[in-house]
Amino acid sequence: MSQYKNPAIRQLKDQQVRYAPRDVRLEQIDRTEKFLEQLDRSRDYRYQDLCRRITDYKPEMYPDLMVSGQDAAHDLRLFIEDLSDSADLQADNSPEQVLTVEDVSRQFKVSTKTVDRWRSRGLVSRRFMFGNRKRIGFLKSSVERFVARHADDVERGAQFTQLSEAEREEIVSRARRLARAGGCPAEISRRLARRLGRAVETIRYTLKNHDQQHPESPVFPDAPQPLTDEVKKEIYRGFRRGTAAERLAKRYCRTKASVYRIIGEMRARRLLDQPIEFIFNASFEDPNAAAEILGPAPVVPDKHGAFRAPPGLPPYLAQLYSIPLLTKEQEVYYFRKMNYLKFCAAQLRNQLDVSRAKSRVMDQIERHLDESVDVKNLVIRSNLRLVVSIAKKHVKPGGNFFEMVSDGNISLIRAIEKFDYSRGFKFSTYSTWAIMKNYARSIPAEHTHLDRYRTGSDEFFQASADQRSDQFELELVNHLQHEAIMSILNRLEERERNIIMFRFGLNQDAEPQTLEQLGGRFGVTKERIRQLESRALGKLRKIALEEKLDIPGI
Repeated sequence: MSQYKNPAIRQLKDQQVRYAPRDVRLEQIDRTEKFLEQLDRSRDYRYQDLCRRITDYKPEMYPDLMVSGQDAAHDLRLFIEDLSDSADLQADNSPEQVLTVEDVSRQFKVSTKTVDRWRSRGLVSRRFMFGNRKRIGFLKSSVERFVARHADDVERGAQFTQLSEAEREEIVSRARRLARAGGCPAEISRRLARRLGRAVETIRYTLKNHDQQHPESPVFPDAPQPLTDEVKKEIYRGFRRGTAAERLAKRYCRTKASVYRIIGEMRARRLLDQPIEFIFNASFEDPNAAAEILGPAPVVPDKHGAFRAPPGLPPYLAQLYSIPLLTKEQEVYYFRKMNYLKFCAAQLRNQLDVSRAKSRVMDQIERHLDESVDVKNLVIRSNLRLVVSIAKKHVKPGGNFFEMVSDGNISLIRAIEKFDYSRGFKFSTYSTWAIMKNYARSIPAEHTHLDRYRTGSDEFFQASADQRSDQFELELVNHLQHEAIMSILNRLEERERNIIMFRFGLNQDAEPQTLEQLGGRFGVTKERIRQLESRALGKLRKIALEEKLDIPGI
């Protein structure tokens, strides 16, 4: 079943199912259906007004929540189904005729899938008990109202002809020939749809039904199985590296639309797994918070002028003097802005649904997070001189000064993430104590480590002679072997070449994969992968012998 798009309406449904009497729920179902008849999908509605139209009372919760007409139409249709489901309505006891999906399909000469699409377009459905089974049903009056509003769509749907038995046989026969030539189901469905003038979904559904009804002679015996999470991650990584969706669809034998769905799903999962930590402030919830917090930074006159680095400093320390220090007003502005951007990203992330994540929402989340990182980096750069000054006071004779600076920079970053600007303190005060506390722990621990492993034996540091070949010579040999293998791999079929590449880790920065992993990637069994690998290696040996190539392992 579809999920609610607005959590507030889902919460309202839970309340009514749990606490409202059955007669009240039946009345709310009728009120909701009447409201759906008048609902304008192009405008926004206040949640409190929606609740009042349905339940006849105005709640105090969510006074500023606005719901789009599209989301309201979707969620209120689910609201009717869920309330009718909880009421255990008997179809035989209904005051008017109840039609099933099959009844509507026969009456208007359309497919059951078309009836399901009508439901998403406004055909109100309820759940009834038909004997001992609960199913979707439609009141005759609801169907008549929908037909009156969408007469053209109903007439157009009835004009589509069903496939004849001869057409099904022709589709199966053509698909079988293309499958023997190496085509994948998605590409075959598209080609047959163009050639026969049918919808791609019609071709795909016909072939799927044939394989289910005739398991002894399927068109696609190695039909792709559902993709594993690991393969979905590889598709997403490939897309982020710049691989086109069309190429990914061909490589993994999927449609372009399914590839985009996988990319959206994995992108949403990555955002949901990413921690977003911020210091909350009540001002973030003000209606005009964005205009005030995200406005221009305060301009503070520089009383001290530009700092000049003392001569003789290392380049890292010298460049720190080119970055101006922040005043207290600027610190408050930047810390408030950084935490507010994270707060906005967290609020938007709460609306994400992995199965149907919207790119617009994910773009906003990533934009807020990127802007917060930019602000954080600015605060870090403006306080690096503070770390250097504290490190100079704590460095010991023989100690590594730059290691202490690096350690102090980590403490500075942690302090930025934990600093609460609303308490009125300067950040330098808070971060100084954080860095000094870190040094109080790390410096004694380092001395203890050095005392424990100190040695006076010079022979401890003497190493035996390396009897191996020159490293550069080994790398050259390895490079030449790789080029020789890649040159003959191009003579294999695409699927065989990909199996060899993934099996032995010949792609750049790729690890060899097992037969089971490759089976999940290509949607076949691991035994089938082993057969294809054996056949491909045989071809490579034959080519290597013909061209007298010396390639170890082949």
